[in-house]
Amino acid sequence: EPEEIVARIGTLFGPRPLDGVRALVTAGPTREAIDPVRYISNHSSGKQGYAVASALAAAGAQVTLISGPVSLASPPGVERINVVSARDMHDAVIARCAGAAIFVGVAAVADYRPDDPAPQKIKKRSDQAAPTIDLIENPDIIAAVAARADRPFVVGFAAETQNTLEHARQKLTRKRLDMIAVNDVSDRSIGFESDSNAVTIITASGCERLERASKAEIARAIVDRICAVGHFPSHGRAAAIPSQ
Repeated sequence: EPEEIVARIGTLFGPRPLDGVRALVTAGPTREAIDPVRYISNHSSGKQGYAVASALAAAGAQVTLISGPVSLASPPGVERINVVSARDMHDAVIARCAGAAIFVGVAAVADYRPDDPAPQKIKKRSDQAAPTIDLIENPDIIAAVAARADRPFVVGFAAETQNTLEHARQKLTRKRLDMIAVNDVSDRSIGFESDSNAVTIITASGCERLERASKAEIARAIVDRICAVGHFPSHGRAAAIPSQ
């Protein structure tokens, strides 16, 4: 495809800032089963996470994308692992985290799951009250990565509907993140299904507003900030131009 041709041509011109650096990205929603038919989920389209994975690959990183259920093509040059539930995503991340220099948690991971999913479809019965669903907490993926002794540079995302900066700063501190990008999903023009976004990037040293742009542009800007703040060792070498 044209996008893949362009991406591969880009590898001929270097060095790139993340050549030789391993990166792990999560994207999309998770689904938590109620029964074999129904589940708890959210509106995440995966677009921003896929854009981040693509931008990291364009910067030279060796990217593994761990994705919840979405209807998107894999970015060129990116290894994709498909998962469904939060526990699936947690296990896939932990299995691949060793040796990664960058972790970007863009996925909208369900905080809770049904404690005891029904083995068969729950049938509606007029002679019974509506069933109740007891929820238990899912593992906190990004906090688990940040707590590792061999932790990578950890970037989180926060989709908020109110007090966006306050909640994002609390998450940055509570989960020991190096950077967080927060957006206000109550604004439907930059919400889950939109092709555009506007975020504020927060680190321990301050914050920076990225005004509304395409999710691809936002992703490239975030990767630029990761490269600037993360101080990754340079692995880049100028690629040889094929002789004619």
